[in-house]
Amino acid sequence: MKTVGLYIILLCMTLGAVQAQDLNARVSVLAPKIQTTNKRIFQSLETAMKDFLNGHKWLAEPVQPQERIDCNFVLNITSWDGGANFTGELQVQSLRPVYGSNYNTTLLSVNDKDFEFSYTEGQTIDYSDQSFTSNLASVMAFYAYVIAGMDNDSFSRMGGTYYYNLAQAVVTNAQTSPYKGWKAFDSNTNRYWLIENLNNKLYAPLRSFIYDYHRNGLDLMADNPAKARKAISEQLPVLARLDRQRIGAMLPLVFFTAKADELVSIYAHTEPQPRIAALNIFTQADPANGIKYQELQKQ
Repeated sequence: MKTVGLYIILLCMTLGAVQAQDLNARVSVLAPKIQTTNKRIFQSLETAMKDFLNGHKWLAEPVQPQERIDCNFVLNITSWDGGANFTGELQVQSLRPVYGSNYNTTLLSVNDKDFEFSYTEGQTIDYSDQSFTSNLASVMAFYAYVIAGMDNDSFSRMGGTYYYNLAQAVVTNAQTSPYKGWKAFDSNTNRYWLIENLNNKLYAPLRSFIYDYHRNGLDLMADNPAKARKAISEQLPVLARLDRQRIGAMLPLVFFTAKADELVSIYAHTEPQPRIAALNIFTQADPANGIKYQELQKQ
């Protein structure tokens, strides 16, 4: 009976671990500028980050293995004191499958340059939604919730609000920490402003556009490209009305960083009228990627 009882306990633990895998996170820790013979610390950090992201329950709803959210975390270590203190840049990307195709579209692509943290080899990364435990845990939890929110926004109109509130709680808990990236005055483009924008009604039209773009646009592209492109075109004026001059206007920047190349590919071989109309809106709403959009003028 003891053997049966132990089997049941182990089975429950295994099922719990499987259910906790909401993210399919690929993690890379790079340290090309760090001169050291001890590379194990970076391998240990990479494993700890991967285990933390993939082993935590981030989503409220049950997730099947094939439904896990694909995402990439690339940490480039720029300095290390030889002990427990690190500085680096964290690149975070999340992907979403497009219905009826083998194509994965990028939802989030951000480079977090204000990333300092402490870690010791073999350390387990602990996290609590109620308090700030470490900058390493909080930064990863923040992006996990943002990834969950953006994924839900793309499948359900304004569906990511619950997760954005959780990400906001991470930012609130970090306000008393000495680390950069959590406060409004640290930078105009940081974690504080990203979640501020996502929760700000001013940018609700962009969140709504993200839903229409994916569900009524990309997800129909395989079956009816003309209908899908028309649905996207009807929503493009939303992009032209975005306030890019507002201090901390980070969400439009994040959106166009993820979508600029894709937008060009959608309109590259369309009729002149919708193509030029899209070109005018893109260059107005996203002048930083103007060179990319000029490709639409050459067709």
